[in-house]
Amino acid sequence: MGRSEKVILTNMCMIYDDNGRILVQDRLNPNWSGITFPGGHVDKGESFSHSVIREVYEETGLTIKSPLLCGVKQFQTTEDERYIVLFYKTNKFEGKLTSSEEGNVFWLKRENLYKYKLANDFDKMLEIFESDDLSEFYYNKESELLTVQLL
Repeated sequence: MGRSEKVILTNMCMIYDDNGRILVQDRLNPNWSGITFPGGHVDKGESFSHSVIREVYEETGLTIKSPLLCGVKQFQTTEDERYIVLFYKTNKFEGKLTSSEEGNVFWLKRENLYKYKLANDFDKMLEIFESDDLSEFYYNKESELLTVQLL
């Protein structure tokens, strides 16, 4: 058995400020709609850090600095590709907040997050972003059932 496999690389970034607010995106994609953090795909040959800086800019109009890798999410697609989401966070940013066709972006107080419809399993992903003890969100396939594991 070979050691290589098909992989899709993506990113997501939690941007927060000193006033207890987080930047969220209300995604329009019907395959995964609801409140989440901005992010997107890593282009071939692109560094992971540059990809999250680019994606955040494209989706929010903000230029982030010093994104810190804080976790990862992974699962197998129906095409047997490993889908990996690199989780970043930062409180260093500048620019004018602007929404994109991906969805409306806006600031909200962290404690008000659950007043909104969250994207599927986003609440569990948030545990990884905010934890010093967890670093991986993993969909484990047991029999025909997918279960979330936070590791």
